[in-house]
Amino acid sequence: MLPMRCKKTFDARTLSHQALEQLRQSAVQRVEAGESPEFVGAGLGLNRRTIYRWLAAYHTGGVDALKAKPIPGAPTKLTTAQMARLARIVRTKTPQQLKFEYALWTLAIIREVIRRTFGVRLSEVSVGRLMGRLGFTPQRPLYRAWQQDPILVERWRTEAYPAIAAKAKREGAAIFFADESGVRSDAHAGTTWGVKGTTPVVKTTGARFGFNMISAVNANGQCRFMIIERRVTAVVFCEFLRRLLQGITRKIVLIVDGHPTHKAKRVQRFVAAQAGRLAGVVRAAALFTRPEPRRVGLGACEGETGPRRSPDEDRVESPCPWHPAQPATAAAASAQFLSRTLVRLCGRMRLY
Repeated sequence: MLPMRCKKTFDARTLSHQALEQLRQSAVQRVEAGESPEFVGAGLGLNRRTIYRWLAAYHTGGVDALKAKPIPGAPTKLTTAQMARLARIVRTKTPQQLKFEYALWTLAIIREVIRRTFGVRLSEVSVGRLMGRLGFTPQRPLYRAWQQDPILVERWRTEAYPAIAAKAKREGAAIFFADESGVRSDAHAGTTWGVKGTTPVVKTTGARFGFNMISAVNANGQCRFMIIERRVTAVVFCEFLRRLLQGITRKIVLIVDGHPTHKAKRVQRFVAAQAGRLAGVVRAAALFTRPEPRRVGLGACEGETGPRRSPDEDRVESPCPWHPAQPATAAAASAQFLSRTLVRLCGRMRLY
């Protein structure tokens, strides 16, 4: 006995909701215009009973009865209030504030937060769909120092720096921004494209090494840098200043952050000796007002209260003539302003 086959030449269930809605309205309009339901159904490849059912719905509820109805699906396990609270938690807190070891939000951590907070168990796939519904996407975060005060950052950017720039313009000096950075061979950064489902492998040496770099850039895209294999001290920074002055005929105003090396007496003496060429080393406004956490480690066990400093790194409290008066409560310098400036200038950088 042969199996029965469907006699329909067209299955409307394969259409989208919008296309099916347009098909219903078009079929009803043709019948209302005078065509027979049988002729319309044959032309569309539909059973005549389907056409009569659409006509009955139209005569009962009008055009709205022919519109596609949303498919609700399974009800959500979290209420609207709970989803709003979850979104607020992810937006305003970090996992470490909730006593997790990892600092970034993952589906597994969010799943655990849902279980702890609301007593609801969800799979990671469901959590991923929920986060998309709440407007969250996986992104690579930007790192900012937690001690930073955004109000002081904005004040320095809009008030202090324009004053420095105006004075440099009057004296014909060039403004450079300098910063130190460390580079390691085992640092993993950046992304790459690969076949879906296959993680790309980058082969590197197993030997680990690192070095430090001091660089300075200006608004014209000029870049000077020096690479060293030892730590940055006042002696090293003075050597960088000496190299920076080579080949530049204008005066230089160098803006740096609050690194202890920049405040060393040796650096201050070197800058004073270069009064005709180095107009000044300006530390960015003190924008970090929150206290540093107490360091606990081997040094503390041995009775030390902080990291050791060489005599060349003694701080000086003499005010810089290029720096306007700042609040007495500020404690360090702006790293954010320098980093943003470096990123903007690197696009048109020329190496020397």
